Amino acid sequence: MDLKKILIVGLGSIGLKHLRIAREIFPESIIGVLRHKKTNEGTAGADKIFFDLSQAVKFQPQIAIICSPASEHVKISSALVGQGVHVLIEKPISDNQKGLEELNCKAIKNNCVLAVGYNLRFLPSLMKFKNLIDKNLIGNPYSVRSEVGQYLPNWRKTDYRDSVSAKKILGGGVLLELSHELDYLRWIFGEVESVQAEIGHQSKLEIDVEDTAHIILKFKESKNKSNLLASLNLDFIRHDKARICHVIGGKGTLRWNGLTGDIDLFEPDKTEWKNIYKYEMDQDESYKDEWLHFIDCINKKITPKISFQDGIKVLNIIESIKIASSSGKKVLVR
Repeated sequence: MDLKKILIVGLGSIGLKHLRIAREIFPESIIGVLRHKKTNEGTAGADKIFFDLSQAVKFQPQIAIICSPASEHVKISSALVGQGVHVLIEKPISDNQKGLEELNCKAIKNNCVLAVGYNLRFLPSLMKFKNLIDKNLIGNPYSVRSEVGQYLPNWRKTDYRDSVSAKKILGGGVLLELSHELDYLRWIFGEVESVQAEIGHQSKLEIDVEDTAHIILKFKESKNKSNLLASLNLDFIRHDKARICHVIGGKGTLRWNGLTGDIDLFEPDKTEWKNIYKYEMDQDESYKDEWLHFIDCINKKITPKISFQDGIKVLNIIESIKIASSSGKKVLVR
């Protein structure tokens, strides 16, 4: 693919990252950016700046990376896919189900690749973690404990109250903003059958969305005829930063640390953890691999590693979690 024109939609922190990576990987391409702020500030690396969607469509990009608030993803993606543009949508694909199937049908009709930006799946440490579980290193998994959290004001470099994470209308809250965990748990352990949950605004943060979620996921019956249970904790309130997953199996416990790239094993009859894998990577590496995979899918006409349907399934789980929390009941995931 002779990539002449690239469009980056949205110039928040993730949009700026994608702009930097696009310029590095494709130095000869013309890069346009679509943003809502009527300013050229922070657009180093871009060749063209648009403040209106129709202008961006007329630019006729070949690919687009959608980094706008989740509430705008479907509208913007649909306009671009309608013109034959291949689209990578940063997670989550949307803040609701409206228009998703129509967008998917339009992409199929126009032979467009639709990919979803759950970049954690490109981390070598997480791929190794999955591989070790699949190879039965710890036997059959009995229980999973996953958590991720960071204090929102420390996470967002500008005023956290103005960030996407803080506003319901933009698709904020821990369920949507930290949905990476739901994606990778599905990827490793299969489809989720049902959920139980409590979500809420526990802190004094000035936001109108949930800052904490405690979730129980029940996975569909596995080959060993059991329904694996996983506990998942998401939050914006912890002052220490964490991204970690424990898998307890019949032959030991495996621990993945997504911040350090470590995988540790606790074997039966041992008294301490043993480090069995470590991969330190720079913060851009998984995003670069995601970019190259996206282009490869276009060139080879193959389904992305994280497909649009994967994004829909994560959103289905999120909506089921919300229902479970408000009803106090176990909810089946459709």
